[in-house]
Amino acid sequence: MYNREKSIIKVLAYFNVFEYPLNKEEIFNFLDMPCDKIAFEKALVYLCNQEVVHRYEEFYSLQQNSHLIERRRKGNGLAIEQLKVADKISRFLYRFPYVKGIAVSGSLSKNYADEKSDIDFFIITKANRLWIARTVLHVFKKFTFLVGKENFFCMNYFVDEEALIIPEKNIYTAVEIVTLLPLAGTFTLNKFFEKNNWTKKWLPCYEYKRNLKTAEGGSGFKKFIEWAFDSRAGEQLDNFLCRWTTRRWQKKEQQGRKNSKGKVMNLATGRHFSKSNPETFQEKILTRYHDKISCYFKDYPHYFD
Repeated sequence: MYNREKSIIKVLAYFNVFEYPLNKEEIFNFLDMPCDKIAFEKALVYLCNQEVVHRYEEFYSLQQNSHLIERRRKGNGLAIEQLKVADKISRFLYRFPYVKGIAVSGSLSKNYADEKSDIDFFIITKANRLWIARTVLHVFKKFTFLVGKENFFCMNYFVDEEALIIPEKNIYTAVEIVTLLPLAGTFTLNKFFEKNNWTKKWLPCYEYKRNLKTAEGGSGFKKFIEWAFDSRAGEQLDNFLCRWTTRRWQKKEQQGRKNSKGKVMNLATGRHFSKSNPETFQEKILTRYHDKISCYFKDYPHYFD
């Protein structure tokens, strides 16, 4: 009887972790069960009447806090400007060797930013050349520190064409995948989304509204490097850079070194992927989400039978 109500509460509980209220369309998109829109709207009205969910103009939240609406609107406005910057940067980064696809991830992909926000990029590289691509990109990033623009070039997650399927299958990764904003490399990004259609099991109502008219093309530098390392030597170099980077980051983690935001640095690496996870961010988000669900289970047990 309460399946729809339960699903709505779970959606709002997840985004409550980020203190981010949602509008009606967004709540429907992130439901974890197929649902008729009329039945969904009735369930949402019922939860509001029961004061389980709080409505402020067009937004809904589990928190009775109208200041979150002002915070969201301000963040949405800042995101518009940051996305313009991200589009220009992605066109530039796409000209680097072995880069096959670029998308914006993180809070900006949900149309939110603040004064301290980074521009996070999800990058797909050619198979077995991830570590050459990542190394060249991060050598370039060193120069951005000189002009104080390093937060515009947060290349936090790399996969290559051999590892398009994201192995962790949970609500966090499902939301992150479906909200990625493609900016460069149409063919490769389409392939990535097709390979990760498992997200439909978690978010069966999600309606994709991606603009896949992304940047294409390359550069003389890109073509030359790719030609020069299209050999056994290129694969050996990629393997070496993988091992070297892994050892370097393991040492950083052992030393408890922190990034500019004061978080202990962590890099998960493999032959076909590289992802930053400072202070196990994903695990913390999932823990907080499940804690919130547990609280609502105690307060409203009839919705979770």
